[in-house]
Amino acid sequence: MSASPEHDLALLFPGQGVGDESARDLVASERPDLLELAYELVGEDPFARIGDGTRFAQPAIYCASIAGFERLGRPDAGMLAGHSLGEISALAAAGAIDDADGLRIVVERGRLMDAAAASGEAGGMLAVGGDRDQARELADRHGLTLANENSPKQFVLSGPEKLLDAAAAAAKEAGLRAKRLAVRGAFHSPAMETVVASFQDFLSGVEFSESRVPVLSCVTAAPFGADVRATLAAALTRPVRWVEVLVRLREEGGARFVDVGPGKVLAGLVKRTLDGVSVETNPLPEAHGA
Repeated sequence: MSASPEHDLALLFPGQGVGDESARDLVASERPDLLELAYELVGEDPFARIGDGTRFAQPAIYCASIAGFERLGRPDAGMLAGHSLGEISALAAAGAIDDADGLRIVVERGRLMDAAAASGEAGGMLAVGGDRDQARELADRHGLTLANENSPKQFVLSGPEKLLDAAAAAAKEAGLRAKRLAVRGAFHSPAMETVVASFQDFLSGVEFSESRVPVLSCVTAAPFGADVRATLAAALTRPVRWVEVLVRLREEGGARFVDVGPGKVLAGLVKRTLDGVSVETNPLPEAHGA
């Protein structure tokens, strides 16, 4: 690790949708302690069921991200950010929480999100192309939430299944790309409101420290402040402002962006959002992006 932060280096940690079972080998090599704890907390191997819902996918991706950070040599970057779930990985990498506590948070987060999705109307998420105004108009017209702003030309709508089907048909009629995401819940929407208080209660029992370097929140597109717990809980229902996060990282001096992985999804979003920066990926096992 370098003696002082590399101020122009920004590390990016992915969210759900980027992992596959092959990442288990990376975790077994770099962080076997986390793999053992994941088995204990989840009750089984989360990598074996990574496609079976948030309860398994999120712990697996967190473990793979922290292992990827280890594989990179735990570089002392000037700034960190994570896409949704990746915020917790970024906070752990920045020393705001212990790695094991980060996994405990992620396991509870995934469990609660699965519970919220199962308790209400069947929901999901839809990736659409076009610009922000088009995505906003689709969301408003069909009673959906604009849940993710991933790049200037990629957005995600969240809400009930039947409304997503209508929005997908309308998007295609307008000549826009539309693809359902492989998630079983209307995440980053009011559908998650039922578990926000429970998640914040859980977070009250976790010790947080001041991070070594700034970690940007997807809720505010600014560094996490004093009440990290409230911001993490709010993220369950609030949109992922990823475009604003990337712009803020560049404004704060970020010139070299590294997608810690697994996968290369965030590297692709940087390339589609920012000009004049370098983008690197972590040489990890291939993963399936969304």
